[in-house]
Amino acid sequence: MLIIPAIDLYEGKAVRLLKGDYAQMKVYEEVPARLLTRFQQEGASVVHVVDLQGARDGLTPNLPLITAMKAATGLFMQVGGGIRNMEVVSRYLEDAGVDRVIIGTAAVTDPGFVEQAVRRYQDKIAVGVDIRDGMVAIQGWTASSGLEAFAFCRRMEELGVKTIISTDISRDGALQGANSGLYQRLAEEISVNIIASGGVSSLDDVLALRRLGLYGAIVGKAYYEGTLSLRAAIEAAS
Repeated sequence: MLIIPAIDLYEGKAVRLLKGDYAQMKVYEEVPARLLTRFQQEGASVVHVVDLQGARDGLTPNLPLITAMKAATGLFMQVGGGIRNMEVVSRYLEDAGVDRVIIGTAAVTDPGFVEQAVRRYQDKIAVGVDIRDGMVAIQGWTASSGLEAFAFCRRMEELGVKTIISTDISRDGALQGANSGLYQRLAEEISVNIIASGGVSSLDDVLALRRLGLYGAIVGKAYYEGTLSLRAAIEAAS
């Protein structure tokens, strides 16, 4: 199982939110590119980058920064936030050189877009499924789609999506542990690569998710707060 450190961008800085609340934001690094070197030194091979402004507003204000970050690292980079049309997909994958993009809100509002993107870029397309109270949240977690999460995941699999990044919003940034029950059910119901996100805060979490046979787990606040060693998590996951 891959351990994937996260960089959430807001106004060019690396930040973390608490349970998706933009009013509860903490800045961890003024120069996010510095984090890439640290991640590589600790053994990471993949990095997860989210443009929080893009996720909320549907724009790409941090695209120039992400392009520069990708040029400066050999890490596999997956990016989400504000990716809602084919033009933005191509700008990330072809112009910026990003390895995989994550479609979130637009996967709910325009499933035809997902189908088109998968047809053109295949496994370079992932879908982010952010879950609150069993429903898919959209627009940077600020609204509910009204769609039941597991049914939505099955629909994405039918469209050819190979990777789903599932976040339990209630656990994100709270250091309360990963929702293993959620990911176990996902693993039982769909046959795509599942990346768990939200609440991964200890080696016990890492081991529990590894036992489920997941493709990966994203580590965020626990790393930044120093409660989980990235190197130790990577070793445990492998």
